[in-house]
Amino acid sequence: MTERQKAILHSIVEQYAEVASPVGSNLLAKAFGVSSATIRAEMAELERLGFIVQPHTSAGRVPTDKGYRFYVNFISESQEPLLPSARSERALAARTTPGGLPERIIRNTVDTLVELTHNLGLATIGNQLYMSGLSNLFGQPEFIHPSQVQEVARLLDNLEPWLREAAPNEALSVYIGAENPIGRNSGCSLIISKFRSPFSDRSFIGVLGPTRQSYKDVMSLVERAGKTLEESMYV
Repeated sequence: MTERQKAILHSIVEQYAEVASPVGSNLLAKAFGVSSATIRAEMAELERLGFIVQPHTSAGRVPTDKGYRFYVNFISESQEPLLPSARSERALAARTTPGGLPERIIRNTVDTLVELTHNLGLATIGNQLYMSGLSNLFGQPEFIHPSQVQEVARLLDNLEPWLREAAPNEALSVYIGAENPIGRNSGCSLIISKFRSPFSDRSFIGVLGPTRQSYKDVMSLVERAGKTLEESMYV
């Protein structure tokens, strides 16, 4: 993949996350200062490689799971640290006052993630999974078909035992679309951070939302939420 193709893919991922509609060549042509024909040729190659796809009802393109994975890997491997906005930092800090009850602190942090990401928020508290923001998840335009809603529900029903058994060991883990071990056709991405709590040395906090995500922002928020929880409970 050429550097321009990488940049075009990144733009498609970011534009699609923002507008929730396929990204056309005219928009990208203006951004890159080249002709629409040049962009269409580059998009055709990205589609051949499996990073984007053209929905039947549109001339624009949307990312595939493979395209999202390439984008997320680029973010993860970048030398730049993931930093949430100052507003988000303040919101997380305000809800995790040291000295409070651990369960309440965790719940407050999940609720803050829900407010900031507009996704479903979740965290393990002991042997239970706390979830908040279900209406946010099913309010997304991706989840209008009953069959897909059923896949999402199946994923949620099995998420707590899967987390307990799999126990992801990375500080931040991202499971995109079909990478999810349960509900592979749900069209969801799970972004979780591991943290220590009085309940367990391996607790998790994160969000579940459509694969159409502002990954850089959400990943930075989830990672910071895990660190903030540890800092507040182990002062």
